Amino acid sequence: MESIKINHMEYLDGMEPTYSDIMDKVLALVKEYNYNQYTDEDVEKALNKKQLSIEDYAVILSPAALPYLEAMAMKATLETRKHFGNSVCLFTPLYIANYCENECIYCGFNCKNKIHRGKLSLEEIEKELKAISSTGLKEILILTGESRYMSGVEYIGEAIKLATKYFSTIGIEIYPLNSEEYAYLNKCGADFVSVYQETYNADKYEQVHLRGPKRIFPYRFNAQERALLGGMRGVAFGALLGLDNFRKDAFAAGLHAFFIQQKYPHVEVSFSVPRLRPYINNAENTPNDVHEKQLLQVMLAYRLFMPYAGITISTRERAGFRDNVIGMVATKISAGVSVGVGGHTEEEKGDEQFEISDPRSVHEVHEMIVIRGLQPVYSDYINV
Repeated sequence: MESIKINHMEYLDGMEPTYSDIMDKVLALVKEYNYNQYTDEDVEKALNKKQLSIEDYAVILSPAALPYLEAMAMKATLETRKHFGNSVCLFTPLYIANYCENECIYCGFNCKNKIHRGKLSLEEIEKELKAISSTGLKEILILTGESRYMSGVEYIGEAIKLATKYFSTIGIEIYPLNSEEYAYLNKCGADFVSVYQETYNADKYEQVHLRGPKRIFPYRFNAQERALLGGMRGVAFGALLGLDNFRKDAFAAGLHAFFIQQKYPHVEVSFSVPRLRPYINNAENTPNDVHEKQLLQVMLAYRLFMPYAGITISTRERAGFRDNVIGMVATKISAGVSVGVGGHTEEEKGDEQFEISDPRSVHEVHEMIVIRGLQPVYSDYINV
Protein backbone atom coordinates (compact mmCIF):
# COMPACT_ATOMS: atom_id res chain seq x y z
CA MET A 1 0.00 0.00 0.00
CA GLU A 2 1.07 3.57 -0.65
CA SER A 3 0.47 4.44 3.01
CA ILE A 4 3.19 1.94 4.04
CA LYS A 5 5.73 3.03 1.42
CA ILE A 6 5.59 6.76 2.11
CA ASN A 7 7.40 8.06 5.19
CA HIS A 8 5.13 10.73 6.65
CA MET A 9 8.17 12.72 7.88
CA GLU A 10 9.92 12.97 4.50
CA TYR A 11 9.13 15.51 1.76
CA LEU A 12 7.87 14.26 -1.59
CA ASP A 13 9.24 15.44 -4.93
CA GLY A 14 8.06 18.95 -5.70
CA MET A 15 7.57 19.89 -2.05
CA GLU A 16 9.69 22.89 -1.10
CA PRO A 17 11.74 22.16 2.05
CA THR A 18 11.70 24.78 4.80
CA TYR A 19 14.97 25.31 6.64
CA SER A 20 13.54 26.33 9.99
CA ASP A 21 13.94 25.06 13.54
CA ILE A 22 10.39 25.92 14.61
CA MET A 23 8.96 22.43 14.10
CA ASP A 24 11.73 20.80 16.15
CA LYS A 25 11.27 23.34 18.96
CA VAL A 26 7.51 22.85 19.09
CA LEU A 27 7.65 19.05 19.04
CA ALA A 28 10.36 18.96 21.72
CA LEU A 29 8.35 21.17 24.08
CA VAL A 30 5.13 19.23 23.49
CA LYS A 31 6.92 15.96 24.20
CA GLU A 32 7.95 17.30 27.62
CA TYR A 33 4.51 18.73 28.43
CA ASN A 34 2.97 16.99 31.45
CA TYR A 35 -0.27 18.88 32.04
CA ASN A 36 -1.12 16.83 35.14
CA GLN A 37 1.77 18.20 37.18
CA TYR A 38 0.32 21.64 37.88
CA THR A 39 -1.47 22.89 41.01
CA ASP A 40 -3.90 25.62 42.03
CA GLU A 41 -0.93 27.68 43.16
CA ASP A 42 0.66 27.42 39.72
CA VAL A 43 -2.55 28.63 38.07
CA GLU A 44 -2.94 31.57 40.46
CA LYS A 45 0.67 32.64 39.89
CA ALA A 46 0.21 32.50 36.11
CA LEU A 47 -3.01 34.53 36.20
CA ASN A 48 -1.34 37.23 38.30
CA LYS A 49 1.27 37.90 35.64
CA LYS A 50 0.96 40.66 33.05
CA GLN A 51 2.70 38.62 30.37
CA LEU A 52 2.60 34.83 30.26
CA SER A 53 5.66 32.68 29.57
CA ILE A 54 5.53 29.37 27.73
CA GLU A 55 5.44 27.63 31.11
CA ASP A 56 2.50 29.81 32.21
CA TYR A 57 0.71 28.91 29.00
CA ALA A 58 1.23 25.24 29.81
CA VAL A 59 -0.28 25.86 33.26
CA ILE A 60 -3.50 27.53 32.08
CA LEU A 61 -4.12 24.74 29.56
CA SER A 62 -3.90 22.12 32.32
CA PRO A 63 -6.81 20.46 34.17
CA ALA A 64 -5.79 22.46 37.25
CA ALA A 65 -6.97 25.64 35.48
CA LEU A 66 -10.54 24.42 34.83
CA PRO A 67 -11.88 25.77 38.17
CA TYR A 68 -10.42 29.18 37.24
CA LEU A 69 -12.30 29.69 33.97
CA GLU A 70 -14.25 32.64 35.35
CA ALA A 71 -11.05 34.43 36.40
CA MET A 72 -9.47 33.57 33.04
CA ALA A 73 -12.54 34.89 31.22
CA MET A 74 -12.45 38.20 33.09
CA LYS A 75 -8.77 38.67 32.28
CA ALA A 76 -9.26 37.56 28.66
CA THR A 77 -12.11 40.05 28.19
CA LEU A 78 -9.87 42.89 29.33
CA GLU A 79 -7.12 41.77 26.93
CA THR A 80 -9.56 41.42 24.04
CA ARG A 81 -10.98 44.90 24.60
CA LYS A 82 -7.47 46.35 24.97
CA HIS A 83 -6.29 45.01 21.61
CA PHE A 84 -9.53 44.80 19.59
CA GLY A 85 -11.94 47.22 21.23
CA ASN A 86 -15.57 46.08 21.03
CA SER A 87 -15.37 45.07 17.37
CA VAL A 88 -16.26 41.65 15.96
CA CYS A 89 -15.39 40.89 12.34
CA LEU A 90 -17.79 38.96 10.13
CA PHE A 91 -16.93 36.73 7.19
CA THR A 92 -18.21 33.67 5.38
CA PRO A 93 -16.51 30.70 3.70
CA LEU A 94 -17.04 29.80 0.05
CA TYR A 95 -16.22 26.24 -0.97
CA ILE A 96 -15.47 26.25 -4.69
CA ALA A 97 -14.61 22.52 -4.97
CA ASN A 98 -14.62 19.40 -2.80
CA TYR A 99 -12.43 17.00 -4.76
CA CYS A 100 -9.65 15.58 -2.60
CA GLU A 101 -6.62 13.32 -3.07
CA ASN A 102 -6.14 12.55 0.63
CA GLU A 103 -7.45 9.65 2.65
CA CYS A 104 -7.98 11.27 6.06
CA ILE A 105 -10.17 9.11 8.28
CA TYR A 106 -11.87 12.04 10.09
CA CYS A 107 -12.92 14.19 7.09
CA GLY A 108 -16.03 14.25 4.93
CA PHE A 109 -13.91 15.06 1.85
CA ASN A 110 -11.88 11.82 2.29
CA CYS A 111 -11.12 10.58 -1.23
CA LYS A 112 -12.63 7.18 -0.30
CA ASN A 113 -15.85 8.70 1.03
CA LYS A 114 -18.84 8.21 -1.28
CA ILE A 115 -20.14 11.77 -1.62
CA HIS A 116 -21.30 14.04 -4.41
CA ARG A 117 -18.21 15.84 -5.68
CA GLY A 118 -18.43 19.20 -7.37
CA LYS A 119 -16.46 22.18 -8.64
CA LEU A 120 -17.73 25.64 -9.48
CA SER A 121 -16.97 27.19 -12.85
CA LEU A 122 -15.57 30.73 -12.82
CA GLU A 123 -19.01 32.02 -13.81
CA GLU A 124 -20.59 30.16 -10.91
CA ILE A 125 -17.91 31.46 -8.54
CA GLU A 126 -18.66 35.04 -9.51
CA LYS A 127 -22.37 34.44 -9.04
CA GLU A 128 -21.69 33.15 -5.52
CA LEU A 129 -19.38 36.08 -4.74
CA LYS A 130 -22.02 38.58 -5.86
CA ALA A 131 -24.66 36.93 -3.68
CA ILE A 132 -22.39 36.90 -0.63
CA SER A 133 -21.31 40.50 -1.22
CA SER A 134 -24.96 41.61 -1.36
CA THR A 135 -25.27 40.69 2.34
CA GLY A 136 -22.74 43.41 3.17
CA LEU A 137 -19.82 41.11 3.91
CA LYS A 138 -16.40 42.33 2.78
CA GLU A 139 -14.31 39.37 3.90
CA ILE A 140 -14.37 35.99 2.18
CA LEU A 141 -12.57 32.72 2.86
CA ILE A 142 -12.10 30.61 -0.29
CA LEU A 143 -11.84 26.87 0.30
CA THR A 144 -11.25 23.76 -1.78
CA GLY A 145 -10.69 20.10 -1.17
CA GLU A 146 -7.02 19.14 -1.37
CA SER A 147 -6.66 18.20 -5.02
CA ARG A 148 -4.07 19.90 -7.20
CA TYR A 149 -5.47 18.09 -10.22
CA MET A 150 -9.09 19.23 -9.82
CA SER A 151 -8.41 22.57 -8.09
CA GLY A 152 -5.11 23.81 -9.50
CA VAL A 153 -3.28 26.90 -8.31
CA GLU A 154 -4.26 28.79 -11.47
CA TYR A 155 -7.95 27.97 -10.92
CA ILE A 156 -7.73 29.20 -7.32
CA GLY A 157 -5.89 32.30 -8.51
CA GLU A 158 -8.69 33.14 -10.95
CA ALA A 159 -11.24 32.73 -8.16
CA ILE A 160 -9.24 35.13 -5.99
CA LYS A 161 -9.06 37.68 -8.81
CA LEU A 162 -12.85 37.56 -9.08
CA ALA A 163 -13.16 37.97 -5.31
CA THR A 164 -11.12 41.20 -5.38
CA LYS A 165 -14.01 42.81 -7.28
CA TYR A 166 -16.31 42.33 -4.29
CA PHE A 167 -14.21 41.88 -1.12
CA SER A 168 -11.49 43.85 0.66
CA THR A 169 -10.08 40.85 2.54
CA ILE A 170 -9.57 37.44 0.93
CA GLY A 171 -8.36 34.37 2.78
CA ILE A 172 -7.62 30.92 1.44
CA GLU A 173 -7.95 27.53 3.08
CA ILE A 174 -6.59 25.08 0.53
CA TYR A 175 -3.83 22.46 0.29
CA PRO A 176 -0.32 23.60 1.34
CA LEU A 177 1.77 25.26 -1.38
CA ASN A 178 5.36 26.19 -2.10
CA SER A 179 6.39 29.79 -1.38
CA GLU A 180 6.38 30.78 -5.08
CA GLU A 181 2.79 29.53 -5.40
CA TYR A 182 1.77 31.51 -2.32
CA ALA A 183 3.45 34.55 -3.89
CA TYR A 184 1.36 34.04 -7.04
CA LEU A 185 -1.90 33.84 -5.06
CA ASN A 186 -0.86 36.88 -3.03
CA LYS A 187 -0.36 38.75 -6.31
CA CYS A 188 -3.84 37.61 -7.37
CA GLY A 189 -5.24 39.26 -4.23
CA ALA A 190 -5.13 36.78 -1.35
CA ASP A 191 -4.35 38.31 2.05
CA PHE A 192 -4.05 35.45 4.51
CA VAL A 193 -3.69 31.69 4.69
CA SER A 194 -5.34 29.21 7.04
CA VAL A 195 -3.64 25.84 7.48
CA TYR A 196 -4.55 23.53 10.33
CA GLN A 197 -2.16 20.80 11.40
CA GLU A 198 -5.11 18.66 12.59
CA THR A 199 -2.85 17.01 15.21
CA TYR A 200 0.71 17.84 16.22
CA ASN A 201 1.29 14.27 17.40
CA ALA A 202 3.36 12.95 14.48
CA ASP A 203 2.53 9.30 15.28
CA LYS A 204 -1.20 9.99 15.42
CA TYR A 205 -0.87 12.14 12.29
CA GLU A 206 0.50 9.13 10.42
CA GLN A 207 -2.36 6.93 11.65
CA VAL A 208 -5.14 9.25 10.46
CA HIS A 209 -3.61 10.36 7.14
CA LEU A 210 -3.42 7.13 5.20
CA ARG A 211 -2.72 8.41 1.72
CA GLY A 212 -2.14 11.56 -0.29
CA PRO A 213 0.14 14.61 -0.01
CA LYS A 214 -1.42 15.60 3.32
CA ARG A 215 0.30 12.57 4.82
CA ILE A 216 3.58 14.52 4.86
CA PHE A 217 3.71 16.07 8.34
CA PRO A 218 6.59 18.59 7.98
CA TYR A 219 5.35 20.01 4.67
CA ARG A 220 2.03 20.86 6.27
CA PHE A 221 3.66 22.13 9.47
CA ASN A 222 5.81 24.64 7.61
CA ALA A 223 3.04 25.92 5.32
CA GLN A 224 2.49 29.14 7.28
CA GLU A 225 6.15 30.03 7.03
CA ARG A 226 6.15 29.44 3.28
CA ALA A 227 3.03 31.59 2.99
CA LEU A 228 4.82 34.44 4.76
CA LEU A 229 7.84 34.02 2.51
CA GLY A 230 5.35 34.34 -0.35
CA GLY A 231 4.19 37.74 0.93
CA MET A 232 0.96 36.91 2.78
CA ARG A 233 0.16 39.35 5.60
CA GLY A 234 -1.64 36.90 7.86
CA VAL A 235 -1.62 33.22 8.80
CA ALA A 236 -4.00 31.14 10.92
CA PHE A 237 -3.16 28.19 13.16
CA GLY A 238 -5.17 25.46 14.81
CA ALA A 239 -5.60 21.79 15.58
CA LEU A 240 -8.71 19.67 15.07
CA LEU A 241 -9.56 19.38 18.74
CA GLY A 242 -10.57 15.89 19.78
CA LEU A 243 -8.62 14.08 17.10
CA ASP A 244 -5.85 13.42 19.63
CA ASN A 245 -5.01 14.78 23.10
CA PHE A 246 -6.56 18.24 22.86
CA ARG A 247 -4.39 19.83 25.57
CA LYS A 248 -1.17 18.84 23.85
CA ASP A 249 -2.50 19.83 20.43
CA ALA A 250 -3.66 23.23 21.71
CA PHE A 251 -0.30 23.71 23.46
CA ALA A 252 1.48 22.91 20.19
CA ALA A 253 -0.69 25.24 18.08
CA GLY A 254 -0.03 28.10 20.49
CA LEU A 255 3.71 27.48 20.43
CA HIS A 256 3.69 27.22 16.64
CA ALA A 257 2.01 30.63 16.33
CA PHE A 258 4.22 32.14 19.06
CA PHE A 259 7.48 31.14 17.38
CA ILE A 260 6.24 32.31 13.97
CA GLN A 261 5.30 35.66 15.52
CA GLN A 262 8.77 35.97 17.07
CA LYS A 263 10.46 35.22 13.75
CA TYR A 264 8.12 37.42 11.66
CA PRO A 265 7.03 40.29 13.97
CA HIS A 266 4.99 41.99 11.23
CA VAL A 267 2.67 39.04 10.64
CA GLU A 268 -0.99 38.98 11.67
CA VAL A 269 -1.49 35.76 13.61
CA SER A 270 -4.84 34.17 14.34
CA PHE A 271 -6.27 30.95 15.74
CA SER A 272 -9.22 28.79 14.87
CA VAL A 273 -10.60 26.19 17.27
CA PRO A 274 -12.37 23.53 15.20
CA ARG A 275 -13.72 20.46 16.97
CA LEU A 276 -14.49 17.16 15.25
CA ARG A 277 -17.93 17.19 13.64
CA PRO A 278 -20.10 14.46 12.07
CA TYR A 279 -20.11 14.18 8.28
CA ILE A 280 -21.83 12.16 5.56
CA ASN A 281 -21.34 8.42 6.23
CA ASN A 282 -19.97 9.12 9.74
CA ALA A 283 -22.61 10.51 12.07
CA GLU A 284 -20.63 9.37 15.13
CA ASN A 285 -17.55 11.52 14.44
CA THR A 286 -17.32 13.42 17.73
CA PRO A 287 -14.45 14.97 19.69
CA ASN A 288 -12.71 13.03 22.44
CA ASP A 289 -13.12 14.73 25.84
CA VAL A 290 -13.48 18.24 24.35
CA HIS A 291 -16.72 19.65 25.67
CA GLU A 292 -17.64 23.34 25.59
CA LYS A 293 -15.93 23.92 28.93
CA GLN A 294 -12.66 22.55 27.57
CA LEU A 295 -13.07 24.40 24.28
CA LEU A 296 -13.53 27.64 26.19
CA GLN A 297 -10.39 26.91 28.20
CA VAL A 298 -8.38 26.52 24.99
CA MET A 299 -9.70 29.81 23.61
CA LEU A 300 -8.98 31.65 26.86
CA ALA A 301 -5.47 30.21 26.97
CA TYR A 302 -4.80 31.40 23.40
CA ARG A 303 -5.98 34.89 24.30
CA LEU A 304 -3.95 35.17 27.52
CA PHE A 305 -0.79 33.77 25.92
CA MET A 306 -1.02 35.85 22.73
CA PRO A 307 -3.32 38.81 23.54
CA TYR A 308 -2.92 40.40 20.10
CA ALA A 309 -3.87 37.29 18.09
CA GLY A 310 -7.23 37.03 16.36
CA ILE A 311 -9.49 34.12 17.33
CA THR A 312 -12.22 32.80 15.04
CA ILE A 313 -15.29 30.89 16.20
CA SER A 314 -16.90 28.81 13.46
CA THR A 315 -20.34 27.37 12.80
CA ARG A 316 -19.12 24.00 14.03
CA GLU A 317 -20.27 25.33 17.41
CA ARG A 318 -23.84 26.01 18.55
CA ALA A 319 -25.21 29.54 18.43
CA GLY A 320 -25.33 30.02 22.20
CA PHE A 321 -21.67 29.22 22.66
CA ARG A 322 -20.65 31.46 19.75
CA ASP A 323 -22.69 34.33 21.16
CA ASN A 324 -21.04 34.04 24.57
CA VAL A 325 -17.42 33.97 23.40
CA ILE A 326 -17.48 37.00 21.10
CA GLY A 327 -16.16 40.08 22.85
CA MET A 328 -14.75 37.92 25.62
CA VAL A 329 -12.23 36.06 23.50
CA ALA A 330 -13.35 35.58 19.88
CA THR A 331 -12.75 38.47 17.47
CA LYS A 332 -14.14 36.96 14.27
CA ILE A 333 -17.33 35.03 13.57
CA SER A 334 -18.69 33.36 10.44
CA ALA A 335 -22.25 34.01 9.25
CA GLY A 336 -24.53 32.91 6.43
CA VAL A 337 -22.47 29.74 6.10
CA SER A 338 -22.68 26.92 3.57
CA VAL A 339 -20.06 24.16 3.84
CA GLY A 340 -21.05 22.41 0.63
CA VAL A 341 -19.77 23.53 -2.77
CA GLY A 342 -21.54 26.78 -3.56
CA GLY A 343 -24.98 27.00 -1.96
CA HIS A 344 -25.29 30.77 -1.63
CA THR A 345 -27.33 31.21 -4.82
CA GLU A 346 -28.75 27.81 -5.71
CA GLU A 347 -28.59 24.24 -4.44
CA GLU A 348 -25.10 23.10 -3.41
CA LYS A 349 -23.12 21.61 -6.29
CA GLY A 350 -21.19 19.24 -4.01
CA ASP A 351 -21.70 17.69 -0.57
CA GLU A 352 -20.64 19.38 2.63
CA GLN A 353 -17.40 18.74 4.55
CA PHE A 354 -19.11 18.50 7.95
CA GLU A 355 -22.35 19.38 9.71
CA ILE A 356 -22.72 22.95 10.96
CA SER A 357 -24.45 23.91 14.22
CA ASP A 358 -25.33 27.55 13.58
CA PRO A 359 -27.23 28.24 10.32
CA ARG A 360 -28.00 31.91 11.06
CA SER A 361 -27.87 34.51 8.30
CA VAL A 362 -25.52 37.48 8.19
CA HIS A 363 -28.37 39.75 9.32
CA GLU A 364 -29.20 37.50 12.28
CA VAL A 365 -25.58 37.33 13.44
CA HIS A 366 -25.24 41.09 12.96
CA GLU A 367 -28.25 41.71 15.19
CA MET A 368 -26.92 39.35 17.85
CA ILE A 369 -23.61 41.24 17.94
CA VAL A 370 -25.39 44.59 18.31
CA ILE A 371 -27.67 43.28 21.08
CA ARG A 372 -24.56 42.24 23.00
CA GLY A 373 -23.25 45.80 22.87
CA LEU A 374 -20.53 45.03 20.34
CA GLN A 375 -19.71 46.49 16.93
CA PRO A 376 -20.08 44.31 13.81
CA VAL A 377 -17.17 45.02 11.45
CA TYR A 378 -17.46 44.13 7.77
CA SER A 379 -14.11 45.49 6.61
CA ASP A 380 -11.03 45.84 8.78
CA TYR A 381 -8.55 46.20 5.93
CA ILE A 382 -8.52 48.52 2.94
CA ASN A 383 -6.27 48.07 -0.08
CA VAL A 384 -4.72 51.33 -1.23
